[in-house]
Amino acid sequence: MTEPMIAQKSPFAVEVTAGKAYWWCACGRSAKQPFCDGSHKETGMSPLEFKAEKTETIHFCGCKATANQPRCDGSHKSL
Repeated sequence: MTEPMIAQKSPFAVEVTAGKAYWWCACGRSAKQPFCDGSHKETGMSPLEFKAEKTETIHFCGCKATANQPRCDGSHKSL
């Protein structure tokens, strides 16, 4: 298994829509951050599905070090 790459050292603020599923990039290699574009193939990592319960702004982790995947938990502050 490969370690995830840091996509950016800050969260991605994204307006999500209630009832919609989003696939968060866990490997950091996607060109469509914070979402998966299939770049994880052969890394041993997989994207994480996030189902929006309500329409709101979510802060998706950009550093890929969060303990609260896929949401930012501030881990980027110690990188």
